[in-house]
Amino acid sequence: MKKRFAGMITAGVVAAALAGCQGQTTAETTQTAAAESQAGTQAEESGKAAGETEAEAKELSGSITLYTSQPEEDVQTLIDGFNEKWPDVQVDVFRSGTEEVISKVLAEKQAGSVLADVLLVADNVTFETLKEQDMLMAYESPELEGIPEAYIDKDHMYTGTKVITTGIAYNTEIVKTAPASFADLTTEAYKDNLIMPSPLYSGAAAYNLGVITRTEGMGWEYYEALKANGITVDKGNGAVQNAIVAGDKGCGLLADYMAIRSKNDGAPVEFVYPAEGSPAVTEPIGIVNTTDTPELAEAFVDFVLSEEGQTLTSEIGYTPVKSGVAVPEGLKGIDEIELMTWDTEELYQNRDADKDQFTQLFQ
Repeated sequence: MKKRFAGMITAGVVAAALAGCQGQTTAETTQTAAAESQAGTQAEESGKAAGETEAEAKELSGSITLYTSQPEEDVQTLIDGFNEKWPDVQVDVFRSGTEEVISKVLAEKQAGSVLADVLLVADNVTFETLKEQDMLMAYESPELEGIPEAYIDKDHMYTGTKVITTGIAYNTEIVKTAPASFADLTTEAYKDNLIMPSPLYSGAAAYNLGVITRTEGMGWEYYEALKANGITVDKGNGAVQNAIVAGDKGCGLLADYMAIRSKNDGAPVEFVYPAEGSPAVTEPIGIVNTTDTPELAEAFVDFVLSEEGQTLTSEIGYTPVKSGVAVPEGLKGIDEIELMTWDTEELYQNRDADKDQFTQLFQ
């Protein structure tokens, strides 16, 4: 009995010892499991938060109105790409020449009801007009990496989306001696066979006017020489493109992508980057500060400036503004173009006076 009792005590001691070890092991395991569970929960919550953010972004819906001077087919391609990412956001479009687009916006402001949410028009000088009138919303897109500072407004009211140079397009079936410079167009070889867009309609042409008339060796004398050489002034770049492709005119001042596009379509057209340099616009994008759907407007801006949007811009046929994105065949990249530029503030302050003087010259 004593032996049995002693055995029971011994067994109890051993059991207690084992229980203690098991208790200690269980506690450690529980602590480890709790820590792992907490870490897992934190990771899950973090992932959930990220997922919620992504889900919220995917749930963007509604509509915005885009005012643009970009060709209708091109802007629709851009919108289609945007809608692949945000299918529930409808983008309505008003499209015309930059000067008419801005006239519409200013008239709407005067009436107290601006319908546009986003603007995508020719040049930064135009956006300076809107900026001075406090019509733009500051927005620093997270997609600015790779875009040169020169194309980003310091106050983040607008950002360039592409680089469009103006050079010389000519019909190879009509023009036998290719021009190499702007100056060549004032010679007898091209008399009465020239065409250019009007700065009263085209924002790019208005920008070109401001730059060329302030460039040494050109000035207003250059436009006077073009007039003396029988140049035709038509509404916009599209009219110039059509005239050269059809052979109605042999040579003209034209946006680079339009000439290259015509050539790729099989037209007898070549494009020349002039020896003097190339005036260039960046077709900035900006948000109107009266928009009631800023999150949708921001999403559209982000897409246009993203690598995806810039790749689409290149595929449409424009020189992208973002470094690292391939340039369309036949066009120069942003680092290859010899730019003809002038101070933006001076161009802005003198735009109306420049257009008035142009009107007097060509009336």
